[in-house]
Amino acid sequence: MVGSVTRTLDLLEAVAARGGATARELAADTGLPLPTVYRLVRELLDGDYLVHIREEQRFELGYKLHALGVSLHEQIGVSREVRAEVTALHQHLRVAAYLAVHRGAQIVVVFTADSPAHPRLPPLEFGFHEAAHATALGKILLAAMTPQERAQHLDPEPMPRYGPGTITSHAELSTQLDAVARRGIAWEFGEFQAGATCAAAAVRSAGGTLVGSVAISAPDAHLAHGRAEVEAALRATAARISRLYHRAEARRT
Repeated sequence: MVGSVTRTLDLLEAVAARGGATARELAADTGLPLPTVYRLVRELLDGDYLVHIREEQRFELGYKLHALGVSLHEQIGVSREVRAEVTALHQHLRVAAYLAVHRGAQIVVVFTADSPAHPRLPPLEFGFHEAAHATALGKILLAAMTPQERAQHLDPEPMPRYGPGTITSHAELSTQLDAVARRGIAWEFGEFQAGATCAAAAVRSAGGTLVGSVAISAPDAHLAHGRAEVEAALRATAARISRLYHRAEARRT
C-alpha cells in the first residue's frame, strides 16, 4: 500500500495533459488547495520528476519520471527478516502493524501485517505525508525536522481537520512533537480517522538518520489500556529493524 499517491498522480496527470501548467492551473484542474499544490510541486522538483520553466512560471514533466517505478521498487524493498518483525508485532499486540519508509517528506507504507480479526486502516483519498500533523507516522517525520522544514511542510493555520481529534494549531502540534522527539513514540487518537488509535516509533540508519517508522493501529477501545506495553513493543521492534537496516547498509559498503 502506498501512503496515498492519489494527489501526486492527479497533479502529474494534469501537467502531462496540459503539456505544462502553472500552479494555479494545477490547483484548478485537481481541486487541490494552492498550498498543497506548492508542497507537492516542491517534492517533485526535488526528485527531478518535474522541472520549473521560470520564464513562463510553468511546470513540466522531468526526465526522471519514466524511472519512477524502478526507483520506488529499489527503494522500498523489504527483507524477509523485516517482514517477520512487523508480523510478530501484529501477532503480539493483536493489532494491525505497518512498516513505512521516509523519502524526504514522503511516507510510503511498504508492508502491512493484519488479519480479519485485526484489520488495517481502510485506504483513504489522502496520504500519511499529506496529513502528517494528524498521523502517528507523520508526527515521527515532523519530529525529525527542523522548525524551518516543518514550516515549509505544514499547511497554514488552522491545519486541515481529518478526524475529531485532529490538532489544527501549529503551537499545540509543536509541543506534542517535542514530546515525540524526547520519548521516541508518536500517538494519534482519532486524528486521522474517527474511532482509530495509532502509535509509531522511528527506524533509523546507523548514523541516526530517520529512514522509516514502525506503526500500529486499532479501534480506540482496543488501545484504551496497556499503552506502556504497546510503547515497549514498538520501541523494541523499531530497534531490531534498525539493526537489520544497519547490517544491510554495511553489506552495501
